Amino acid sequence: MQAPACTNAPACTFPFATMQSHGVRIARSHAYDWVALLLLIAMECVLNAIEPFHRFVGEGMIADLRYPMKSNTVPVWAVPIVAVIAPMLIFMAIYIWRRNAYDLHHATIGILFSVLITGVLTDAIKNAVGRPRPNFFWRCFPDGIA
Repeated sequence: MQAPACTNAPACTFPFATMQSHGVRIARSHAYDWVALLLLIAMECVLNAIEPFHRFVGEGMIADLRYPMKSNTVPVWAVPIVAVIAPMLIFMAIYIWRRNAYDLHHATIGILFSVLITGVLTDAIKNAVGRPRPNFFWRCFPDGIA
């Protein structure tokens, strides 16, 4: 007995849902998700543009802010590679292997949401609190004299 033909495209996800056949349909069905991502991008841009709260640093606080000045543990250029590009390459490899556009789309939306929500929350808290860096003393007084 032969299996019935796939008549309802969203119900038939594997192996029929490729980017060519379902890409636009999937993006349209998740239009609100893409609008939310655009709003998160706008919020991140605003948070990076506004002036943060500047906390007064008294003599009693300096003792906590005397950590030695060191170079970055993780270089700035490596963060987007590890957080976004590497996972996207893995998603693309799985898409090439399985040919499931729904999985690729949902994985892409998931990684973008997680990165953007993390960025927005982190920047909002940093701007609101305004606590100096732990090596604040050495940044302001590189010679060690206050």
